[in-house]
Amino acid sequence: MTTVGSPSIRDPEAGQTPPPARHRGLGGYLFMPAALLAVLIVLYLWVSGQELDSTEQRRINADNITTVVREHIELAVLSTVLVLVIAIPLGIVLTRPALAKVTRPAIAVFNIGQALPTIGVLVLFAVVWDIGFWPVIVALVAYTVLPVLRNTMVGLQQVDESVIEAARGMGMSRAAVLGRIELPLAVPIIMAGVRTALVINVGTATLAAFVDGGGLGTLIVSGTAAGRDLIIIVGAVLTAVLALTIDYLAGIAEDVMRPRGL
Repeated sequence: MTTVGSPSIRDPEAGQTPPPARHRGLGGYLFMPAALLAVLIVLYLWVSGQELDSTEQRRINADNITTVVREHIELAVLSTVLVLVIAIPLGIVLTRPALAKVTRPAIAVFNIGQALPTIGVLVLFAVVWDIGFWPVIVALVAYTVLPVLRNTMVGLQQVDESVIEAARGMGMSRAAVLGRIELPLAVPIIMAGVRTALVINVGTATLAAFVDGGGLGTLIVSGTAAGRDLIIIVGAVLTAVLALTIDYLAGIAEDVMRPRGL
């Protein structure tokens, strides 16, 4: 997977990818959920064995935890969906020969979004726009659109030109080549960018608590303000488990979408 700091979209090094991963066996698919379930059980048993004061009882209960987890998932998933809607079509367009001249300026614009600190963007939105759910969504989209955009472009550009020429020689249209050859072959690299965006969004969404955006960050922030380490630990562990769970599900989606033989 390419990174934000990779040298150039058309740099040969940037287009190199590791050998394709094989589909996991049953044990590979079961290990992660079993490990995450074990972590949650240990956390539950540890919290159950503590004497909770009124502040901890108000924050660490089934209703509140269910609410903040749902809010966190909504923030991460919706922002990632919007990133896909923006980045993948734009990545396709920017890899077409007719737009080669605007590729670098476009990448430079999206570099700005990732260079800006997310908390700074959230505070700016709170001052000039509003606080709450949608400003957080916009900030997350601005921060994570670049990895998906770059991976889409690199994934499409690493497709062997001889394969494309052979398809064109068989009479396939440009649209058919894109949909039936280029995009399927680029899926592993594109999905790597999607997984990166998902995990970044899960972690960064904890900052939403600072602008009344909800999510698991409210546990961490409230625990810090009240000096309750127990609340902080619960919020941090649940955030980590959620990030690993979403990454695991995205990995399954990548395996399912990967063309046979790759």
